[in-house]
Amino acid sequence: MSKLIFNRRGLIKSTAAVGAGLAMPTIFSRNAWAYTNEPKGDTVTLGFNVPQTGPYADEGADELLAQKLAVEHLNGEGDGGCLNTFTSKALKGNGILGKKVAYVTGDTQTKSDAARASAKSMIEKDGAVMINGGSSSGVAVAVQGLCQEAGVIFMAGLTHANDTTGKDRKANGFRHFFNAYMSAAALAPVLEKEMGSDRRAYHLTADYNWGWTQQESIAASTEAMGWETVNNVLTPLASTDFSSYITPVLNSGADVLVLNHYGGNMVNSLSNAIQFDLLNKQVNGKDFKIVVPLYSELMAAGAGDNIKGVLGSMNYNWQLDNEGSKQFVKSFGEKYGKPPSNSAQTCYAQVLLYADACERAGTFNPCGVVEALEGFDFDGLGNGKTSYRKEDHQCFKDVLVVRGAENPTTAYDTLEIVEITPTEQVTYAPDHPLFGGPEATLGTCNSGA
Repeated sequence: MSKLIFNRRGLIKSTAAVGAGLAMPTIFSRNAWAYTNEPKGDTVTLGFNVPQTGPYADEGADELLAQKLAVEHLNGEGDGGCLNTFTSKALKGNGILGKKVAYVTGDTQTKSDAARASAKSMIEKDGAVMINGGSSSGVAVAVQGLCQEAGVIFMAGLTHANDTTGKDRKANGFRHFFNAYMSAAALAPVLEKEMGSDRRAYHLTADYNWGWTQQESIAASTEAMGWETVNNVLTPLASTDFSSYITPVLNSGADVLVLNHYGGNMVNSLSNAIQFDLLNKQVNGKDFKIVVPLYSELMAAGAGDNIKGVLGSMNYNWQLDNEGSKQFVKSFGEKYGKPPSNSAQTCYAQVLLYADACERAGTFNPCGVVEALEGFDFDGLGNGKTSYRKEDHQCFKDVLVVRGAENPTTAYDTLEIVEITPTEQVTYAPDHPLFGGPEATLGTCNSGA
């Protein structure tokens, strides 16, 4: 009697009785076990699912530029970019596992249903073996679930909600971007130092899972240091004018406004707050302050002078002085005539991380890729030393606290780095209550076989 054994990478072992009950193992090719969209020709197709329309379209445009640049570098074109600085040396500029990299694109529209539909089309019609991108946690959770069901890898884009690698974590999904808990853990000490521990905060919060977990995280961290949360008002993602939300702030007794908004929402809500002259007011004997927990360069550019002095956090900033960042800034700048944004760096890094994992695993089988990424420590992609935690597929690295620059010299240095918060300060247990507690598990990898 023989017995077939499948492991997570899709290896097949056959044990057959030999002689006096002895068994001899035989290992067959990984490709003997089919998986979703196993590449059969000389190319492999990646799916880039980004917001090309909607409130986060600016972020999506930069994501797509970076993804295209990553494909060029993987295929041996251009200057090689971060293949030159990446501590893993598996990538050689000859595609992935000898196959030329092709790509297809989809428009998430910053809507979960649209994002699922475009990802589904890329998987089923175009043969994409991996989906990368997005600029909304609602989109990320929806597409991550789809990819888990379909048996392909999902590399999340700009998803900052705790849920993505918390209660909604999936074995086929990975997040390079930081999260709301990390923002709050990095920001709180700086807020206390600059604003004191006796503050009353009023929150305006985007009404979807990112906004909810961002508000929950920043409120928990600031309340722990003595701040009072006066109110939390939810705002529709489709909002463009936040004027009606500002008047109640003035009458609440709050002396800090926390804008749990992103993209065009943040640009508009901050602009409305400045129009009401909030930063020139005094409340409770203190200068009124505004906090934007999650920043990007594109948001800062859109908000203009309104961000001066306003604190927030970032996953990456092109002004970081490390070899990986300098290489990426050079490659992106020479290609597109501007420095890369936070969103660009994230999606570029994830394309390379996926490709590298395939090379190290020796397969496109998603379960082999999962094993290669779990617990993977690396450097040279722009953020400094980084690690993918096995238990939840969350990347851990230093977090940046930034401030709107008072005297920017160009359109691209509107944010200045105030502090680089060490990884240890933003690390939490995989079963932390804000991430779903002990019940939150990855489940098992799905190869689609």
